[in-house]
Amino acid sequence: MVRRNVELLEKAGIDVKKLIDMLVRAAAAEFTTYYYYTILRMHAAGLEGEAIKEIVEDARIEDRNHFEALAVRIYELGGELPNDIREFANMASCMDAKLPKEPTIENLLKVLLDAERCAVGVYNEILDYVWGKDYRTSDLALAILHEEIEHEAWFEELLTGKPSGHFRRRAPGESPYVSKFLKT
Repeated sequence: MVRRNVELLEKAGIDVKKLIDMLVRAAAAEFTTYYYYTILRMHAAGLEGEAIKEIVEDARIEDRNHFEALAVRIYELGGELPNDIREFANMASCMDAKLPKEPTIENLLKVLLDAERCAVGVYNEILDYVWGKDYRTSDLALAILHEEIEHEAWFEELLTGKPSGHFRRRAPGESPYVSKFLKT
């Protein structure tokens, strides 16, 4: 039995299998980023590291929230996440945000910034594909994009010293845009 929302998307010209693949790859990137940001946060040490640790933590938890929200949409569309974690990690639409060989604060920030820039591209691609055809996925991808752009701005500001106009969250991992998609 085809779900009505899938039927409507196909009628609107969306290849639902392609969309599921895009969302699974985005979810894999969010999941692996959450993992690698855990390691990067641990290496944000010393006085300079303490200055960025909370910001890395916000981005880390929000990326986990993105994964959680994407997983719901994937299953709503009749898709599923791979049962093999290694297969899943290899599907990620962005490179791994691995700890650099020289884990200076500057090098950590470069890894964080590159990861966020990739994520911004991923959600723009998803939005380009579904815009005007799949309002639920558009709303979710746009919410995630808002947060990824803020993460990018945070790390760019920390790396360059140029103001980004964005401020810390009230609570760690607040996800001001994505929280409406999370099941409590």
